[in-house]
Amino acid sequence: MNSLLFQDPLIKYLGSWSIGINFYSVLFRIFLVVALASLIGCERSSKRHSAGLRTFIIVSMASAVSAMIDSCIIAETGKGIPIISAASVVSIAMISGNSILFSSKSQIKGLTTSAGLWACGVIGLAAGAGLYTVALISFFSLLGCISQLPLIEAILKDRSNHFEIQLELKNTYNLQDFVMTLRKLGLKIDDIESNPAYANSGISVYSVSITVSERDFKKYKRHSDIIEALGSLDYVHYIEEIS
Repeated sequence: MNSLLFQDPLIKYLGSWSIGINFYSVLFRIFLVVALASLIGCERSSKRHSAGLRTFIIVSMASAVSAMIDSCIIAETGKGIPIISAASVVSIAMISGNSILFSSKSQIKGLTTSAGLWACGVIGLAAGAGLYTVALISFFSLLGCISQLPLIEAILKDRSNHFEIQLELKNTYNLQDFVMTLRKLGLKIDDIESNPAYANSGISVYSVSITVSERDFKKYKRHSDIIEALGSLDYVHYIEEIS
């Protein structure tokens, strides 16, 4: 108990009641994880992701309760391993995996939400175990990653020499013309896949992976410039970058 008092700086300010498992510490830990998970869940819900506010709160609260139950069992027996907490981590991983989806554009969606849900569950375990400083620092790190890093990622992707587009052609026979146009522009085609989700729809849809050489990339600067130029072709029905 004393070692924990010196390990977590916040306990010095909260008081001795926050160390063990008692009525007030249970209320505080549940309130803490619900508040933190709510902020993460709101951020995900605002971007219409599969796991939203309720999911993040439930997972985090269940993790905190698991950690508190393990603490009680270990305190009563004097020995043991956090079996319930371990089971919670496995369960969170399974739930997180179910939030990963495959879109009609051959994209994998939900990876960030899945990782965020798992991380939020681990933060719940930390708060439930009374590691308040760990929980808070981890929370702010997680919130910063999922809310601010997408802006940096977008800039890096737009400057990358490699990108992928979804291409809709008015006719299947126009694919050869499109390939020839890319070669004339000095763009290398890494891969072309026909999208089966649009079979028998009347349009030809492809996923095209493109590499831009350094010399040509200085000319175009951004992917949006390249896509805008390709979109002006008569036989292109629609074109967009796959993020």
